[in-house]
Amino acid sequence: MGLAVAACGLATAATAQAYDTGHTTISCSAVKVRKSPSKTATALGVAYRHDKIAYDQWVYKASQKTWFTRGTVTRKSDGKKIRGYVIYQCANPYASNGAPTPPIPK
Repeated sequence: MGLAVAACGLATAATAQAYDTGHTTISCSAVKVRKSPSKTATALGVAYRHDKIAYDQWVYKASQKTWFTRGTVTRKSDGKKIRGYVIYQCANPYASNGAPTPPIPK
């Protein structure tokens, strides 16, 4: 019974998460690095095209139908490191805007 309850709770969660680690670069001209996986979350800073990101998690925000990448951005301009969430299309493992998004969790 406990496993069924846990599975039901995961299926109805507001966000779904997938873990992986790697490095890529920001592919958008500029993107906000946010405190949490939401388009309206507090911006911690801005990442620019060709800045490096070491990512470790992807999150799907069901209410916004949007994927986010979590990681640490290292800016080329000043070397500042910013840890937070970036929209997936701007920070994906394929290093381009044309990358396919992960399947939507059911």
